[in-house]
Amino acid sequence: MADNINQQLTTAMAGEEVSHPEWDEPIICRVEVDLPSWLSQLAGGREWEVYAEDEAENCISFAMREKAAKTPKLAEVTLYHNGYAVVDVEGKSLFDGSLTAGTSDCAHLTYYHADSGEKITLN
Repeated sequence: MADNINQQLTTAMAGEEVSHPEWDEPIICRVEVDLPSWLSQLAGGREWEVYAEDEAENCISFAMREKAAKTPKLAEVTLYHNGYAVVDVEGKSLFDGSLTAGTSDCAHLTYYHADSGEKITLN
């Protein structure tokens, strides 16, 4: 009897896991990054500013420099559309990895319905 009930519960739970038509809708994932704060965390406590940007098909690169430094350091931050990022300061790699893995408090993921643009709130 108990085995029969467990089997019914398992079957019901499996059906619930598979039946999610709302998950079949296309979504857009947007990664927002506070570049100056993130670069300050990676490179030290100096303030940074974006002075140029260049967009390619699969990424956007930002040229950055330290503010209020006698000899400001230069940095390049490249954010790929898939959530991957590369940060170089003075030719030295400081970050090479995924922002979508929760690697920085300065990066936030937001999801939207592709059709309506409505924000999706995750629990």
